[in-house]
Amino acid sequence: MRRVSGFTLVEAMIALAVFALLLALGVPRMVDWVAATKAAAAGQFYAEGLGLARAKALAHNSASRLVLSANAASGQYDWQVDLCFPTPEEPCNDASGDWSTVDDGVKPAGAAGDGFTSVLRSSASLPPASRLSVTAGPDGATAVYFTPLGWVDTRIDERLMRIDLEAATNAEPFPATSVVLTLAGIATQCRLDAADDDSRRCPQ
Repeated sequence: MRRVSGFTLVEAMIALAVFALLLALGVPRMVDWVAATKAAAAGQFYAEGLGLARAKALAHNSASRLVLSANAASGQYDWQVDLCFPTPEEPCNDASGDWSTVDDGVKPAGAAGDGFTSVLRSSASLPPASRLSVTAGPDGATAVYFTPLGWVDTRIDERLMRIDLEAATNAEPFPATSVVLTLAGIATQCRLDAADDDSRRCPQ
């Protein structure tokens, strides 16, 4: 009769012990890696919103704005991009204008067809505020307005110009980053903790 080889009880126990050790070492690292990836994606999330607001203004020859609002689930900021078509009688700014909403669209005077509705993005999938601190500024500003040429509307004093993202505790593996908006309406990401000679350093 031909002998059939297989695992002995000792070999099976050794394999299980090695597997358990790998899980014990790998799972925490995997959790930290996933969290760090989500934190890195948070910067892109806000940069995407600022870029979309500028693109909408240019595409439709309209005013646009990006407004941040608190998300009850994550504690972070959702963003919404609204459109407005200014007229000599009614400019589009923080105090006036016919701004779009998610449900109600706007369009140029006399234009046919449906209007353009707002774009809303939720931050529910970002790391919670207990792990990732997101600060809008300067001075807590949560909205920025764009002209039809894509520039930041400097007539509005309290305007959002940067969003800082840092670990909420020292135990978190998140690099300190920021999304900075130039007056030309370009959003760029940078590192808050980068050295002075590092090209990724944020402007002071």
